[in-house]
Amino acid sequence: MEVRYFILSFDAPVTEFSRAVRGHWVVESLHWHLDVTFREDANKTQNKVAAQNMNNLCKLSLAILKKVDTGKKMSMRRKQLMLSMNLDAYLPQLFQN
Repeated sequence: MEVRYFILSFDAPVTEFSRAVRGHWVVESLHWHLDVTFREDANKTQNKVAAQNMNNLCKLSLAILKKVDTGKKMSMRRKQLMLSMNLDAYLPQLFQN
């Protein structure tokens, strides 16, 4: 059994607190995927509109990568490489419901 203690000023039921924590980690997971798969932290785009457009394209690409089933487990970067080399084979999967 593991016990953790936290000091915070969150005056709400435990269920609401756990929902907030899980929501935070969903966002962190997305940021981690964007950084690892697309190296988003290394992006030096100065124009804010261009940077936002790049971020939106990365999120769209990540959603597509998550949807494609390659038949074996692989990292998003490897899946990205595989799709870029053989997109025609996986294109029908993207447009199925």
